[in-house]
Amino acid sequence: MRVDWRGALGIGLSALLLWWVLRGTDLREVWRSLASSSPLLWLLCTITATAIFPLRARRWQALLAPLAGRLPVAPLWRATAIGMMVNNVLPMRAGEFARAFAISRERKEVPFTAAFASLAVDRLFDGVVILALMLAATLDPRFPADATILGVSAARIAGSAAVFLGVVLVGLYSLVLFPERIFALGERAGALVSANAGSRARRLLTSFARGLGVLRSPALALEVLWWTVLHWFTNAAAFYLGFLALGLEAPFTAALFVQAIIGVGVAVPSSPGFFGVFEATALAGLTLYGVPNAIAVSWAIGFHLLSFIPITVLGSWYFARMHLHLSDLKTGAGTSAPGAP
Repeated sequence: MRVDWRGALGIGLSALLLWWVLRGTDLREVWRSLASSSPLLWLLCTITATAIFPLRARRWQALLAPLAGRLPVAPLWRATAIGMMVNNVLPMRAGEFARAFAISRERKEVPFTAAFASLAVDRLFDGVVILALMLAATLDPRFPADATILGVSAARIAGSAAVFLGVVLVGLYSLVLFPERIFALGERAGALVSANAGSRARRLLTSFARGLGVLRSPALALEVLWWTVLHWFTNAAAFYLGFLALGLEAPFTAALFVQAIIGVGVAVPSSPGFFGVFEATALAGLTLYGVPNAIAVSWAIGFHLLSFIPITVLGSWYFARMHLHLSDLKTGAGTSAPGAP
């Protein structure tokens, strides 16, 4: 797949951040820290970090229930693994597209556009929960009251992210509660280009709205919330096991805080696998707790690689078994969803 200017910008930003992380760090000390760390704890960390993806697949089952009933978890797991693998090898979060495409290819009752819409809700729940856990972490007496990330206060970062999530939530619920008005608005906007573009915009919004059914059901929304909380506590546990592997002195609440900072950071355009962005945000978060630069970088590199490899291998295996090709992802939307542009 061709890398456009946005992908190139993301790769450039990742390279710059990686340079920033490494320029003031003694790499020999990083190597010594990793070499003397606990292999058993790193193994447990890797297993725990990989366990979040089956949890994400189970949550997706609830998200898609209003659209296609209770799908088996197995195809959802395969699509999730493929999506995460593609995120790790292609820029601009192409894995979100690949994940929706993979499930629409394997389960014909799930239109691509609706599957993609469900992932917007998926990310909304992620954002709400990681920000809530981040705010909870700041209540720990061990959290530095004057904390700043790259010169910006942690409170401002959380506040800005909350505002963004609020705007997304309003937009999604507007589509759920007032679909005809939004469809008509989209059609009029598309008609400014051409009559065909207006009708296409309406069909696209109609299909997209089908993936938002979970927002109409409090019971399903609570189920999704439960799996989201379990997912992010499991992820924080993986972070903490990495802390213990290195003998890094930081509380469990630091894992909750750092995962939120990383979650906000990887939302910006970056290279495949979020290299550079992950390390920079991890370093910024851990140094707030007094962790030396070399130890923080050791954790970031060790955790990133050990969480990167298993899901990339698994996703590649499923990608090959489904006889998919990267070129499929370029044309998949048009063949997977009626009326998709």
